[in-house]
Amino acid sequence: MTKSQNIKMSKCQNEDALPDVLRESGVRIVFGAGSLNRLGAVAADEGATRVLLVSDPGIVRAGHVERALFSLREAGLEVTVFDGVEENPTTDHVAAGVQVARELGIDFLIGLGGGSSMDCAKGINFILTNGGRMQDYWGVGKATNPMLPMIAVPTTSGTGSEAQSFALITDPETHQKMACGDKKALCRAAILDPELTGTMPNDVASATGIDAVAHAVETAATKRRTDLSLAFSREAWQRLEQAFVTAVKNPEETDAREKMLLGAHLAGAAIEASMLGAAHACANPLTARYGIVHGRAVGLMLPHVIRFNAANGENPYADLCDDAEDLATQIESMLEAVGLPRQLKQLDVTPESLHEMAHSAEEQWTAQFNPRQVTADDLLDIYNEAFD
Repeated sequence: MTKSQNIKMSKCQNEDALPDVLRESGVRIVFGAGSLNRLGAVAADEGATRVLLVSDPGIVRAGHVERALFSLREAGLEVTVFDGVEENPTTDHVAAGVQVARELGIDFLIGLGGGSSMDCAKGINFILTNGGRMQDYWGVGKATNPMLPMIAVPTTSGTGSEAQSFALITDPETHQKMACGDKKALCRAAILDPELTGTMPNDVASATGIDAVAHAVETAATKRRTDLSLAFSREAWQRLEQAFVTAVKNPEETDAREKMLLGAHLAGAAIEASMLGAAHACANPLTARYGIVHGRAVGLMLPHVIRFNAANGENPYADLCDDAEDLATQIESMLEAVGLPRQLKQLDVTPESLHEMAHSAEEQWTAQFNPRQVTADDLLDIYNEAFD
């Protein structure tokens, strides 16, 4: 597929909403209200015959799986649903999906849902095509065999997983989130239908939305940022900072939901090119130890990480905002506006746990890409700043 073919427009789409930089992402984009109805045609066009549709019970209840099945079957495709995905999918969820896929001779995967469904579908792809365990693919580029084509259909405006070649899968024994990445795992296409995000509960909309905001902000500052990743980050931030509060508080505002969905995708594409930083490194131990929803954790930590990274007088976020303190304050205002926590003590985090979590945060993969080098002592200071 050439770059000029990466984006194929849907009839219901406002073409002006898609920035030219998306032609560099390598993922075919079908965007616009009602575009889920084109899923079957897109899958058939990408060579699907026997499809495993990976989702979760909440997406089934919302009716999105039924709509997807209708479109796929109308296109003459055989489809089996695996809806055993839970939040923060583990190797057990992946193994269950692999068993179903092997029994049916699946040749195509679709991830329909939030980041968990899309990540689980990618995890199934790794094991189905390359064997072994997810632990074998922790890192980058460890798959040796070709992988099955996949389409991702996000139902939240958050993770941007549909734009990334990484699957985040948790080891249930160690509770470690394993980032398993390989360019062969990148989706062939993404269906971005803002109608699907209208059913998100308020708490899901706020948590996933602030995660997308954090993706745009952190990718704009990492050590690995490039001209391309900055272009994605800027385009993402432009949409997300305008739409976040409105989309959460007034979900009937379709324009805001469209901006959030496309912004989250652009931020996901930025991650693919740039990686993340210390806010995500700090968030993962909070989720592992206290079960705090990832978006709530990363949103809370983000203003404190911004201030830490700018404390030496530099502004690594200059492509988004002329003043880093203004950016941190803006993030805090966004958190306040939608009722997200701003202090760790609000989440029953104990001061005694901060030291151990700081060491865990230092070991997180994303910590190494932070624009300012961080040690466990630095991360403990950041946690203390965020405590109260």
